[in-house]
Amino acid sequence: MDSPLKYPSNSAAAGRAAVGSSGLNSLGFAKAPADTRVVVAMSGGVDSSVTAALLREEGYDVVGITLQLYDHGMAVGRKGACCAGQDIYDARQVADRIGIPHYVLDYENRFSQSVMDDFADSYLRGETPIPCVRCNQRVKFRDLLDTARDLGAEALATGHYVRRAMGADGAELHRAIDPARDQSYFLFATTREQLDFLRFPLGGMHKPEVRALAERFGLVVADKLDSQDICFVPTGSYAEVVQKLRPGAIEPGDIVHVDGRVMGRHEGIIHYTIGQRKGLGIGGQKGDGGDPLYVVRLDPARHRVVVGPRAALGRERVQVREVNWLGAGGTPDAGGTRVQVKLRSAQPAAAATVFPATEAGAVEVVLDEPQFGVAPGQACVFYQGDRVLGGGWITRAEDGLAAA
Repeated sequence: MDSPLKYPSNSAAAGRAAVGSSGLNSLGFAKAPADTRVVVAMSGGVDSSVTAALLREEGYDVVGITLQLYDHGMAVGRKGACCAGQDIYDARQVADRIGIPHYVLDYENRFSQSVMDDFADSYLRGETPIPCVRCNQRVKFRDLLDTARDLGAEALATGHYVRRAMGADGAELHRAIDPARDQSYFLFATTREQLDFLRFPLGGMHKPEVRALAERFGLVVADKLDSQDICFVPTGSYAEVVQKLRPGAIEPGDIVHVDGRVMGRHEGIIHYTIGQRKGLGIGGQKGDGGDPLYVVRLDPARHRVVVGPRAALGRERVQVREVNWLGAGGTPDAGGTRVQVKLRSAQPAAAATVFPATEAGAVEVVLDEPQFGVAPGQACVFYQGDRVLGGGWITRAEDGLAAA
């Protein structure tokens, strides 16, 4: 299909379209771009749109696919989310602009079962879930990869800010060049097989560069805001979503100090997360010496929120399940593998050692120094420098005396 868009002659991508001196094109295949079909996951945002436009400009045989993940009618007009009605419309406009075929696939049932139900159940267990990771793990990087292969594609490209690099043992996952945009924490569950098929053209760019490319390509989404909230939480209230998905499951209970004192009542543990300091519902009560109180533990079995001083948040050992290991050997070394770990997406990495656990697919992380606000349900992601060695889901964190 010929593109109706006439790209400027001073294009930044000019010269990348041909096969390079290594005999490989920019996606790593030994053939001309025109002979390489690549499916682009188009969410309707600026990043995936620029990804499609760049590959189209380089001469690749590009096919755009957008997943409809939840009720289209309810989503129309929503801003700042992905895979909603307005976003589907925007993706289609971009595809028309750059001259590529575009398909919308209905994944509502899969998304509801694999992501939304897990989100609700996780909150009811006293965890703090990350549904975007589950979406990548169970929908986008599983079913969509299969669809791309069915279409004869040799690669699936996304707009994620992360890098894929070839190492001694094959494809590796690395942080993005721009630390402010790096999304590697959310992609820890990407398997080796998936990484062989995936491509991330924006991993070496900064966001202003991507916006400038969107302007140059004349894309309608050039000034579109980035996604901020979880796509299926339109009001920002997780409790409302959980109540809708699990009616009657939210129960009130006591707010209890670590020393056993009852300090107040709450309307459900889903309103709280480990490390929370504000909005505890205890009328401004302070700890000993007037220090602020934090949520240090959630007890779903007894419907209790446990609060205490910041020192009570410190954790030295973290139990992690469903580990996806991208390092050599398939598992950490028996004597421990030195890493840096991120325990929340916005927290800096901390030095640690990862040890295999007796349970299959699990590890124990021993931190060099206690870390604060470690919450079950969050991800623990392992790094060596910029390389992602893998990660898993936090099930428990200990300070040597008590578990959270």
